[in-house]
Formats: sequence, C-alpha cells, structure tokens
Amino acid sequence: MNMSELYGLPCDKRNREMIIGGLLMKYAFLSRETIGESRCSRTIDMISVGCRSNQVLLAGGFHGMEWLTSNILLKFTADISDAVKNGKCICGIRIGTFLNRRGLAVIPCVNPDGVEIQLHGCKAAPKFEEMISSVSKGDTSRWQANATGVDINHNFDAGWAELHTLERKSGITGASPTRYGGEYPESEPESRAVASYCRTGHISHALALHSQGEEIYWSYGDYHSDEALRIARAMSEVSGYSIAEPSGLAVGGGFKDWFEQKFRRPAFTVEIGRGTNPLPLSEMDNIYSKIKELLVLSLVL
Repeated sequence: MNMSELYGLPCDKRNREMIIGGLLMKYAFLSRETIGESRCSRTIDMISVGCRSNQVLLAGGFHGMEWLTSNILLKFTADISDAVKNGKCICGIRIGTFLNRRGLAVIPCVNPDGVEIQLHGCKAAPKFEEMISSVSKGDTSRWQANATGVDINHNFDAGWAELHTLERKSGITGASPTRYGGEYPESEPESRAVASYCRTGHISHALALHSQGEEIYWSYGDYHSDEALRIARAMSEVSGYSIAEPSGLAVGGGFKDWFEQKFRRPAFTVEIGRGTNPLPLSEMDNIYSKIKELLVLSLVL
C-alpha cells in the first residue's frame, strides 16, 4: 500500500505507524520523538523538522472521533518535507529556508487510545474495557475521551475548576464518552505529555486541530493579543474559516486555553470541516485544500 492510499484510511495506530515510518525513510532530516505514553501505553509521537529551539507546534487527535485531524497533519508534514527536500515553495513560500529559523513540531495524535476505542471498540483498551462498555452502553462510535473516560481537551489547567462545575451541572460527574475533565488538571498522561513538551520553552505558538465547524478560536480569558488576532485574521482570509468564540462547556480546560494563559503567546483552535463527527474520509481532500495555506501561515507569521 502506498502513502497516498494510507492517507485515505482512518488514522488509527497501525496506519499512523506506517505513514510516519514512510516519512522517516523518505526524509532523513525528519526527527521522531516519543513525548509520552497513553493510559494503554501507546506512544504519543512528535515529528519535527528544522530549528529545535524555536518551534511552532501543530497538534491533533485530541478526541476519539476527530482522527481526521491526524490524517491532515501527517499529509501536511509530507508536503512540508517534500518542499524542504526539493527546495520548492509551498503556497508561495520557500519553507526550507524559513524552517532553519523557526522549526515545525507535529503531534499527530494526542489521544491514541481514544482513537482506537472509537474505531475498534472497547477491546482496544483491555484494562478499561468493562468501564468503557458501561459508560458507552456498548456503543463507542461517539467516543471522544481517553481510555479512562477523561476528555483530554477538558484536562488542562485553564479555568478547569469553573469548567468542572459546569460539567457537574450538566450531569457529567465521572468517566464519560466526552466532556469529563478528570479529577484534576493534567490528571491524564496524554495532557501531561503535551504540557511537559510545551514547558521546555521551545514553542513560539501553537495550533490545535479539532473538528468540526470551519472556525478559528484565538483568545482566552484576558488574553487578547494583537499578534494573535493578526494571525487569526490571516488564517481566516486564506481558508474562509470564521473567527469565533466558544461557549458553554467548550470554554476552558483546553490545550489552547492553557497555552495562552501559561505562556502569554498565541495559540489557536481550528475546527476543520463541517458536518457530523467523525467527518468522512471523502471530505479529507476538500478540507485539506481549504486549510493548507492556513497551516503554512501558522508557521511563518
């Protein structure tokens, strides 16, 4: 099976391994690093290219149903790598020269257990199979959380207590397919792995891919940076995605919120595509064509 065929398959652990392995064989300048492990001991991988002391972080696969974000990020990594290897421009930018000054770090799948559970059922997390079967009522097709029923994008230390109160008011008091933020911030190895890498101080700004809605979120709390708004507007212009603000249980606890609050640097959530999660693979090419330039701009602005 060739690489182009792999991008057209659900991005579970097996297919990610095949894609990443192929990229590393083809592009010797790519680096792969394991930044942590999931509850079920699946690796959380980071691929990097260019400068390591000043990076833009792109991350996806925070939620089980949103595995298409991993396909998108790996496709983008391949396109960036091809441009570097062959000295080509991508979206009009000679990216290889730029990456010597500011590198790219990609975490294709923050929540590998959640993706496996959504795609392959309770048996994908043997230690937690009984609990997952109970809280999902035997149907994991709508599973977003990790293997212990914690929503990774509710598990970061930004407005976590307020969000936790809202969860309880909404009847979410423990392990759940979605929107349970855990017992405390960074209670989960997946969120700790991403946060720990960010604490190295190498990340100039960050972008998290989610689905769906064709929206860009750029601010949180009292963080309203002119620089962040400028970047958000540029990304909106080239993609047609609207600049928006989340509400209700979508506010706080997320990676973007934490990064902005912790480091006072720009971070963005980009909600790819439109429709019902999981978005169909038939939409991948259309989604990618809309956001390819957005992703390039996230590196260079």
